[in-house]
Amino acid sequence: MDAAAFVAEADRAAAVGNLREAERLLLQAVDAAPGDCLLYLKLGGLQRASGQPDSALQSVQRALSIEPRDFTALLMQASLLEQLGRPDAAQAWSHALAQRPEGDLPAHLATVIAQAESRVEEWNKAREARMAEATAKAESQATPDEIHKIRRFRNNRLRRTRPFHSEPTDFQYPGLREREFHPRSLFPWLEDLEAATETMTSELRTVMEAERAELVPYVQYDDHLPMDQWRPLNRSLDWTAIHLLQNGIPVEANACHCPSTMALMKRLPQPEIPGSAPNAMFSLLAPNTRIPPHVGVSNARLVCHLPLIVPEGCWFRVGAETRFWKAGEALVFDDTIEHEAMNPTDELRVVFIFDVWHYDLSAIEREAVAALIGMETGGGGGL
Repeated sequence: MDAAAFVAEADRAAAVGNLREAERLLLQAVDAAPGDCLLYLKLGGLQRASGQPDSALQSVQRALSIEPRDFTALLMQASLLEQLGRPDAAQAWSHALAQRPEGDLPAHLATVIAQAESRVEEWNKAREARMAEATAKAESQATPDEIHKIRRFRNNRLRRTRPFHSEPTDFQYPGLREREFHPRSLFPWLEDLEAATETMTSELRTVMEAERAELVPYVQYDDHLPMDQWRPLNRSLDWTAIHLLQNGIPVEANACHCPSTMALMKRLPQPEIPGSAPNAMFSLLAPNTRIPPHVGVSNARLVCHLPLIVPEGCWFRVGAETRFWKAGEALVFDDTIEHEAMNPTDELRVVFIFDVWHYDLSAIEREAVAALIGMETGGGGGL
């Protein structure tokens, strides 16, 4: 008989409670088709049901030797290790969850997945405590930025976070440090910026009330372009901007109402690229609006947010780090690392956004970057 015939006979034997005969027939099935992962899983399930967890584990691990990332097999292996009281059960649950497929899963797996998540969380808490103890001496002597990185190192190992990298859509300059949010200590001008929050908020309100204020959709692309991530917000008034500087040119209708803000911009290390930079704007996000994950154009610049009007609960994720905006507390981040934002409230959120040179670029490198981007964008692009 072929494997299918043995399986059919095994199913009939199991249906009448003859599990030993069903196992014998399934063993013959796997001998007939030794490369079939599902047959080994079926055999393992039968062996488990008949009270043979050791044999079941061997069968499941044979299945995994054929398909090492099979989610069902990994779950079954972890469950059997748990049943057998093996110390490596928690790690096996973690490996299984790492292979969880996207989308909806069969309802019968819900209980098993909940068990897996609970066990992995318990295991990770114990591991985290041991890790914290191991790094405690180093952390006691570390700077705040070093402490942040050490803790991220732990979270990456615990798989609570994962590495994200700079992936600019157009201009990638080599060798620049990649950080989701860059340390405040690298930007001494942040204190002056934050001290101007009240003044800038006042100028924002003035320009919003002005008849000539140019409030435009933040995302504006031709429909034929391959910009699927922006389609829901393309030309939408849910996410708008009041530009003060756009592609290196002052937007006088708005800038004239914001003299203090414009004066402050002149003191900051903004890129100067004809037709592309500097850029500075008030970004308005409507209530209950989400900005989808996306990346920026060039890693040669960093982006600064100064929150001005921020209802509680508005958040911003860059890579693996999520922060809540707070009025008057600036953030400097790399917009070429995947990022997204959400205003889950019933009120308007306004953040002032502008770009600055990446601090790793020398003066000569900045000159080269400006020359190349200026040439490529032809005076009408945007950094």
